Amino acid sequence: MIGFPLSHSFSKRYFTEKFVRENLTECSYELFPLDSIKLLPELLKRHPELLGFNVTIPYKQAVLHYLDELDSDAEKVGAVNTVVINSKSRLVGYNTDVIGFRQSLVQARSTHHRALVLGSGGASKAVTFVLDEMHVPYTLVSRHAGNTRLIYSDINKDIISNCDLIINTTPLGMYPEVDSYPPIPYHFITEKHLLYDLVYNPPQTLFMIKGKAHGAEVLNGLEMLYLQAEAAWELWNPAKHSQ
Repeated sequence: MIGFPLSHSFSKRYFTEKFVRENLTECSYELFPLDSIKLLPELLKRHPELLGFNVTIPYKQAVLHYLDELDSDAEKVGAVNTVVINSKSRLVGYNTDVIGFRQSLVQARSTHHRALVLGSGGASKAVTFVLDEMHVPYTLVSRHAGNTRLIYSDINKDIISNCDLIINTTPLGMYPEVDSYPPIPYHFITEKHLLYDLVYNPPQTLFMIKGKAHGAEVLNGLEMLYLQAEAAWELWNPAKHSQ
């Protein structure tokens, strides 16, 4: 996995346990913290054995410049979290966040009229892609105003009341910054809301705790992590590469 920092990542533990459990002794999953995406070519030269890698904050969009091909979904989303290095040493980008988020929503058996999406980075792009697929209208919120998004100070009672699904796609609340949370008016949240935090470490963020305090259902990003990780493994699977 590449990103910076990587202290929040569960992926190494997840894949290491998977490889032990499935007796995949020839496989390993390593973390490569890069303080600049410009270091990626040198990393790949140093590790010619790589079959692929995950991409996390803050490089899900910046990595596009270094790829040779894009899967159709990743191209539409405009962000990549999984890269396959194929037999011709070409870097092919995918977005398994799309798969993970879509399946986690389906498994939650949750139906909503409108979503409020907090954040406008690479994870947000995967989320809004899925919401479009599922015909769930949404409102985007970011620190900076834009033609199609609000800023946090714009959020009022009417917006909260009309958006019964609120999704945090920002790193606010992620370990080690566990005291941070998206600045929304939580006192307008009710038992009709689902607060979905893509953060999975810690398991309960302040965003979730504040939502639960007002009766909302809450969900963290752990199930999405597992689902997108398994989708990534399907892409990297050495057995498939050897065919």
